[in-house]
Amino acid sequence: MATWNSRGLRGSTLEDLINQTNEIYRSNGLALIQKVPTPITPINIDKNTRHITLAYFDQKSTVDYIGAIQGIPVCFDAKECKVSTFPLQNIHEHQMEFMKDFEAQDGIAFFLIYFSNREEYYYMTYREAAAFFERANNGGRKSFKITELNPDMFFKEKMPILVPYLDMINKDMESR
Repeated sequence: MATWNSRGLRGSTLEDLINQTNEIYRSNGLALIQKVPTPITPINIDKNTRHITLAYFDQKSTVDYIGAIQGIPVCFDAKECKVSTFPLQNIHEHQMEFMKDFEAQDGIAFFLIYFSNREEYYYMTYREAAAFFERANNGGRKSFKITELNPDMFFKEKMPILVPYLDMINKDMESR
């Protein structure tokens, strides 16, 4: 059984930026994307602050976000990387399976990876992630280097949109 400890708030800043972006998209009628809560069962709760300090996951989560963009179903997961090599162990097999099934239903599945050392985002299609997994499963690298990624799929903030991923979805759709 997997446990969660409050020290692990990794990626919460990235998720805050995405949540703010999603609210802007929603208020402008562009998209309706929601954060998928991870189901947990609390074990320890701090009596003073009423914060959960230890819990276990009830089930495997699928992706971080799911919704629709002007009638197109989308799902994605947000990842953060502090170096120029991304370990595939940060993407779970059940997430890949969910995304595969999602795309089979004519949805768009992708990862938003924030490379904090470069202050850049990367839009990774499910197809690209699947190719890296296939390489690893065939005895290849169990990670990918930033130099292996499509330079056209990197992007930065574009105020007032903090994580302007809709532009990247348009590029993705053009290449399908």
